[in-house]
Amino acid sequence: MSAVIQLEGIKKFYPLGKEGVWALRGVSFTIEKGELVGIVGPSGSGKSTLMHILGCLDVPTEGRYILAGRDTTGLSDRELARLRNQEIGFVFQSFHLLPRYTALENVALPLVYAGVPRRERMRRAQAMLEAVGLGDRLHHRPNELSGGQRQRVAIARALVNRPSLLLADEPTGNLDSATSEEILRLFLELNSQGHTVVIVTHEPDIAARMHRQISLRDGLVAEDRRRVALAG
Repeated sequence: MSAVIQLEGIKKFYPLGKEGVWALRGVSFTIEKGELVGIVGPSGSGKSTLMHILGCLDVPTEGRYILAGRDTTGLSDRELARLRNQEIGFVFQSFHLLPRYTALENVALPLVYAGVPRRERMRRAQAMLEAVGLGDRLHHRPNELSGGQRQRVAIARALVNRPSLLLADEPTGNLDSATSEEILRLFLELNSQGHTVVIVTHEPDIAARMHRQISLRDGLVAEDRRRVALAG
């Protein structure tokens, strides 16, 4: 396997008052292609900061982050934005769908930024919506969809650019338990198809379904535990 994520001594400092805060204090781990990983930790553990760094939404104060073989150290904002678009698919708790756009248009949006021609954008967006079970909802707007359907649209949008990494931040946080299970099973299915999936969550039962759990505490990795098998 090849590494999708390599973190080496990642530290993050935020100026706050006279002294400031070290949100991350030396985090190192590697995630290989095809892994299914849950990142957990209590409030203040550093997991949100880590998620922003993994997603190239923020940069570390110290350390190196290598994403899909590319060292992100010293990249400009424009270069980081391009890398995000090429290599990372994001799924958020609040879906972040554009209300005036249809499901098809929302899913196609990353391909606009990637410069893909319109006909190909729509073809790929439709294929991805069909893959997540929404082939009959292509022209529905977000307010015409259930919470689970909106999250499926968000997952389709995250995957349409064929990223190296699917990065989900509390993806079941706004869903009821039955819908949460449905979305979790979709992530498990995507991972079984070869997608590298990292889920940042505060829910122990979600993390327990991952192949691997990385637990943070006080800005450090407190535990990195792998499971031999996963009961779906």
